[in-house]
Amino acid sequence: MLSKALLRLGASAARHPWRVIAAWLIAATLAVLAAIAVGGRTADSMTAPGLDSQRAAQLIERAGTGQEGMTAQVVVTPLDGDATFFDHGSARTALTRLQTEVQRLPHVLGTSDPAGALGAGGDATVRGGLVSADGRIAVVRVQYPDQSRLSAEDLDALVDLGDRLRAELPLRIEMGGSLFYAFSDPDGGASELIGLLAAATILFLAFGSLVAAALPIGMAVFGLTVGVATMTVLAGVTDVPTFAPVLGSMVGLGVGIDYALFVLARHREYLARGLDPREAAGRAVATAGRPVVFAGGTVVVSILGLAVANVPFMTVGGIAVSIVVLIMVVASVTLLPAFLGAAGPRLARTGRLGRALQARKPGRLARRRDPVAGAAQASGWRRWIGHVSRHPVPYAVGAAGLLLTATLPVLGLRVGLPDDGSLPHSRTERRAYDLVAEGFGPGTNGPLVIAADPTGDPGVLDRLVATVAADPGIASVAPTHIDRATGIATLVVFPTTSPQDKATADTIARLRTDVLPTAIGNGPARAHVGGAAASLSDVGQRTSQRLPVFVAAVLAMSFLLLMLAFRSVLVPLKAVLLNLLSIGASYGIMVAVFQWGWGGALIGLEATVPIVSFIPMFLFAILFGLSMDYEVFLLSRVREEFLRTGDNRTAIVEGVSGTARIITSAALIMVAVFLSFAVAEDPSTKMFGLGLATAIFIDATVVRMVLVPATMTLLGRANWWLPKWLDRMLPHGPVGTADTDAESTGEAPSPRLIDR
Repeated sequence: MLSKALLRLGASAARHPWRVIAAWLIAATLAVLAAIAVGGRTADSMTAPGLDSQRAAQLIERAGTGQEGMTAQVVVTPLDGDATFFDHGSARTALTRLQTEVQRLPHVLGTSDPAGALGAGGDATVRGGLVSADGRIAVVRVQYPDQSRLSAEDLDALVDLGDRLRAELPLRIEMGGSLFYAFSDPDGGASELIGLLAAATILFLAFGSLVAAALPIGMAVFGLTVGVATMTVLAGVTDVPTFAPVLGSMVGLGVGIDYALFVLARHREYLARGLDPREAAGRAVATAGRPVVFAGGTVVVSILGLAVANVPFMTVGGIAVSIVVLIMVVASVTLLPAFLGAAGPRLARTGRLGRALQARKPGRLARRRDPVAGAAQASGWRRWIGHVSRHPVPYAVGAAGLLLTATLPVLGLRVGLPDDGSLPHSRTERRAYDLVAEGFGPGTNGPLVIAADPTGDPGVLDRLVATVAADPGIASVAPTHIDRATGIATLVVFPTTSPQDKATADTIARLRTDVLPTAIGNGPARAHVGGAAASLSDVGQRTSQRLPVFVAAVLAMSFLLLMLAFRSVLVPLKAVLLNLLSIGASYGIMVAVFQWGWGGALIGLEATVPIVSFIPMFLFAILFGLSMDYEVFLLSRVREEFLRTGDNRTAIVEGVSGTARIITSAALIMVAVFLSFAVAEDPSTKMFGLGLATAIFIDATVVRMVLVPATMTLLGRANWWLPKWLDRMLPHGPVGTADTDAESTGEAPSPRLIDR
């Protein structure tokens, strides 16, 4: 039995707290040392097998043109606003020196020569895309080898050179390119600190004790240290995407503190009943620990289900985040009870400041019989849940209508990838992006690379260049590069629209379906469209196509697990539908904020952007798992009360009101942690933070405190209906939930009150 195993584990950790704490200290130290010794840096590989952009990348790699490597661009304009590179000799000399010094940087394979293009005459300058038509803006394009041969030191060297030359040359110098995307430090450090401080404040207000507030924070910090260090070790073996550490920190902090809160709340309940702290810790892990293990396992399995998309960077990112969640679950049932045992009876007491805060609300907090669980003689939550259960139809209809309305913007969902144009103006990448768009057109920031193998049809290249250049979505085509050894040709083409514009995706699709087949005909030659913009568009289409399959798989898994846990058909069906409502509403709010710009200024969003292609699938996996936390925790209490009383309405009122304070406190913590990431600079981090915060807020308020009691009241005893034939097929025994305290600790059998 899981409960008995957790009881022994929790009690043992509480009896020998310093051994367990020392073991975690050793584990954290070893993980950090391993990360330093063999860890790698995160790296983005936005490709997937079978995509046209991947085939283009393979041809480019065979040709050895260097275009498969990393790039950077240094964008310059004279400080004198009236000067141009055509008529300002000192600016042209400075441009030559800049290009020469960039060429000398380590690992630089080559650079473009805008100064040389100036000497070739105006027409050549414009065609080369190195100096703008008015002569005010020049671009030094820098070619590096592939990412495996580079490190953050290469980015640092380029940035340091720019800082030095800004003080020495009469030029405004801005930089951008894939080198920045790959090796810039991801957002997260300040957000993690803000989230921890917010969580500590909420925990103190919930428990009125500094010691009680500190334990979940300490456990989460331990778990996060081990988790992120393990992720760094994984990055030394495979490409871990750059968003994984930020997302892992975000989710790890949220679930870690939440899980600790559930166990700590039960522990204080047992202390209030007069149990010894060590026995209380064991029982808390046996009862609250089972929902933690069940919910954490659901999160892990949901995230690992991302492999169905067949996009390698998403699969690896899911594994990395799952590791952090799994470590938090282990910490909740080992390290936390050790902390509880070390704290002893002090957790039963409320600190002086906490008592002072409670004394200011004598009509509510001071009269609580149980200040942790919120089971008061005149509980406001009990009155609210009782009110909802007496009027279930209007509340169910009203809440469902509200969430469906919030979901409507999803109909306008557009996936893509925010480019440097969505970064704040304080970033040099954004300023470089704006200069390039101003001087050469928006499509110059997202060139497409057409790779062609003209084998057997030597005249195909001329037809290819002519048909591509004639397409209305193409602004210009750079000179064709042909590899002598392989015969493979590469064409760099510049769209008329920016990388994140929907028109660019339409141009890519048109090139593949109409333009290239027209140029190639039925001959043996072949051509594919690649480049960063094409790769991201392809990944977006792949994830959109696989999303329904993934959603169906997660829903089926969740339904089965909840049916096993609660021996019911309607309870898991209701849970699945309500979770879909809350997630759909969060998607709708994301569309309204990021695509429509509603309230975007509140989180520092300076321009509307499409939803990052892989975020909807990631959010669904994480949110569906996290919502199971509250579902399991709440329904466990409702089931306890139903098994104890046999009365459905009493079970709903007592179960929901008894968990309301903990669920709302846990939700506030998660919302605070996630919102702290919503103010980061990177739009992708903003999307993760706002999407997670919105969904958790909706789930813990509208869903758990309105829809759940309303729908369960309407269903009555049918909540716990299970056909006899299905009951015989399912394995018996609790699967992750506590039926009663006595049952979970082995002291009494569970009564058979469910009418099947």
